[in-house]
Amino acid sequence: MNISSEKIILNDNKNDDDDSESSASTNDSKKYENSTKNNDNNGKLITENHQVEMCNNNSELKKKRGKKKKLYLTICTTNCKYELIRRVAEKYGMKEVSEDSPWNLYWADLSVGIERAKDMKRFQKINHFPGMTEICRKDLLARNLNRMQRLYSKDYNFFPKTWCLPADYGDIVNYAKKKKSKTFIIKPDTGCQGRGIYLTKSLKDIKPYDRMICQVYLSKPLLVDGYKFDLRVYTLITSCDPLRIYVYNDGLARFATSRYKEPTSYNTSNVFMHLTNYAVNKHSRMYVNDDEFGSKRKISTLNQILKINGCNVDELWSKIDEIIVKTILSAYPILKHNYKTCFSTHDLTYACFEILGFDIIIDWKLKPYLLEVNHSPSFHTDAQIDKDIKEGLLTDTFRLLNLHQCDKKKIMEEDRQRVRNRLLQGITTKETCINDTAGTIETDELANEQEKWENENMGNYRRIYPCDDDKYNIFFKQNGNSMFQDTSASRAREEASKIQREEAILRTKEEECKRMSNKYDMKLDTDRINKKNSSTLTLSKNKCQKKDINITPLIIKKSKLNLIKKNTCSFVPEAINDIEEKKRIDSLIQREFLIKSHGILEHIYLTMKKNGNLRPVDIRKYSQYEKLMKNEKPKDLLNKKYTKINSQLDNINDESSDN
Repeated sequence: MNISSEKIILNDNKNDDDDSESSASTNDSKKYENSTKNNDNNGKLITENHQVEMCNNNSELKKKRGKKKKLYLTICTTNCKYELIRRVAEKYGMKEVSEDSPWNLYWADLSVGIERAKDMKRFQKINHFPGMTEICRKDLLARNLNRMQRLYSKDYNFFPKTWCLPADYGDIVNYAKKKKSKTFIIKPDTGCQGRGIYLTKSLKDIKPYDRMICQVYLSKPLLVDGYKFDLRVYTLITSCDPLRIYVYNDGLARFATSRYKEPTSYNTSNVFMHLTNYAVNKHSRMYVNDDEFGSKRKISTLNQILKINGCNVDELWSKIDEIIVKTILSAYPILKHNYKTCFSTHDLTYACFEILGFDIIIDWKLKPYLLEVNHSPSFHTDAQIDKDIKEGLLTDTFRLLNLHQCDKKKIMEEDRQRVRNRLLQGITTKETCINDTAGTIETDELANEQEKWENENMGNYRRIYPCDDDKYNIFFKQNGNSMFQDTSASRAREEASKIQREEAILRTKEEECKRMSNKYDMKLDTDRINKKNSSTLTLSKNKCQKKDINITPLIIKKSKLNLIKKNTCSFVPEAINDIEEKKRIDSLIQREFLIKSHGILEHIYLTMKKNGNLRPVDIRKYSQYEKLMKNEKPKDLLNKKYTKINSQLDNINDESSDN
């Protein structure tokens, strides 16, 4: 600024050399005015530049703030142990957050509690339905399918005959009397991975007061290369009301590691023959890691094997699809009721979905049977086959969920507005009624969009319900009434079983008390007998010293008779009798004399020394036998031992006579 103003002054002086002093003064005033004008112009430029810079900075800050406010899809996996789920979520651009933050998806290995379900917001999803334990717990599955078998015996004949202990123990006994050749498989009512499962052919091995499941064992399964196998079929339920069920086209065929033979009393304990669980068979030496001929194969490879052997695979899988749908329908009234009570505010998206693992076995007639349902199937990737199937399963599942459907920010603002309206307690007007009707229309549109999305993005899934036919409508009619009627009956049975259990516990306690009292009585009786025996001994000695009669055998007989009368149970410990104890010591001394007199110990020592079985410690400890054998003859040794033993016997007899 200063440099440019000096240049202007020099130019003016060069042009006006002949002017007067007045003109010089006027020039000075002009110079001052020009300089002030330039300063003002420069100040304006500075302020304008500063404003431009401030605007640019504000726009940059707004952009940054906009980036921060951008809401990502989030997932909470604090209660999930599988890394595969986290990897697949990362592929879809989801960020992992804690339980406290507003997550979009919550993935847990355990079932959902009602409290957690009620606290969920409208944009949130969870990977379990409340009430799915009705088919995932073994005892509840048996109860529901047995109830449906009574109503529809032909349609629900895919579940082996099953009883719940201890309530149905009497029914098992009656069944076993009629069909003695049957084998039973016993399972705990809860649990997985083959823990606590065993086979038996006699009911004596079953504990009637434990909470277990007793099932008739399928003794003639379909075999591949002589090995038993079962199928893990993955099933996805995307919504409960309306019900939509999908089955993944590929899964796992799990083989046993020992060749199958029909169960006998000798091979029922062989778990590698009769159980197909991976958690059991991976510990076997015969386990094979191979996709085509291994102990774990894809269902697609198994289908090829069945087709080559002339099996109708399409018909088989249509039966398996029917089993899956009918099993879910057996618990549908409870699922629907729990969903409506827990998620009444979820109007824009479905609050739950669930991946189930159906374990299915096929018999030699190609008829499939349901074994159990897993609410949290394993997503471990120990082998490459697991990674291929489970990763594809999860990617298709995340695509079907359509988590981008809901606007999280919009829903949160709507929820805040609803809270404000409740606090203000305003009277409902026409506008609110119009908003409610608009909301119902919006929910219907979103439901239709979700259904359309699922039809277009199934991936390797196939939809098995709803289907084109109306063959499943029959099971909706009587299912609800029969379920709640049967629950009251089951409760009565459970109460009766509880009473039986309590009575059994009381009996065992009473027996223990009796045993304890018997022990105490036995001690008192033995003390009395000993006192009586001591008094009779003193009297008899005084009386029989003149007659020289040996009275000890008579006293022993009397004491034996008294003890026999009191001893009702041989397992109960008794008080030690002095006379019997002395007899026992005498017999032990005689036995020791016989062993040593025949030179058995010396022979053992010499033979072990020849064979080199003795340690240096043994040689130092038992070398006395070798020295004795060298220095003295065997006869002299026997005489010495005999004199020692006789002296010990005399000492014992003297002590007994003194007493």
